[in-house]
Amino acid sequence: MFNAKKPSLDELPSSAQLIRSTAIAAASAVAILVTVVLPAEYNIDPTGIGGVLGLSEMGEIKAQLAEEAEADRLLEIEGQDQSSLMNDIFGLFVGAAHAQEVEVWRDETTFTLAPGDSAEWKLVMEEGQTVEYRMLVDGGRVNFDMHGHGGGQSVTYEKGRGSTGDEGEIIAAFDGEHGWFWRNRDSQPATVTVQVRGQYTEFKDAS
Repeated sequence: MFNAKKPSLDELPSSAQLIRSTAIAAASAVAILVTVVLPAEYNIDPTGIGGVLGLSEMGEIKAQLAEEAEADRLLEIEGQDQSSLMNDIFGLFVGAAHAQEVEVWRDETTFTLAPGDSAEWKLVMEEGQTVEYRMLVDGGRVNFDMHGHGGGQSVTYEKGRGSTGDEGEIIAAFDGEHGWFWRNRDSQPATVTVQVRGQYTEFKDAS
């Protein structure tokens, strides 16, 4: 058991004293806010005391730092937006370039070979001329012989068996006709598409 003596009613503070103490504490808090906190944190000095104590300068520095941080944040956002815009523009250019590449084939032919059927297409070229080609085979496979002949000369560039497609270039070994002979040795029809571009006079059916 504690033997502490309880204070008497006369020793306790009166209501007036409590109100006075509260008012003094509130006034002190307001005074600290106005003379210290506002100048030091927000560069607001309504009394001028902050300037005397050097607190306004501290608040000014903090305000400048905050403004600079906000400016950096806005610049970063603007840079990200510009980067995103540049990526979008680049993507559009790439897409347009790809679409253009798809469309720049000078000539294209498509035919279907039943089992056992054959076909032949040739390019009329001069010696040293170059042609790019793409061959697509759909639904089956074909054998092909890519060759050239003219002026009593002949040459074989490439042969394929069971092919489902091919691409590359032909460099004419001499003046003449250069191209493909296909035969479908499969048991089902095969559709062949040939796309060509480059240096040649004519692309024709030589079957």
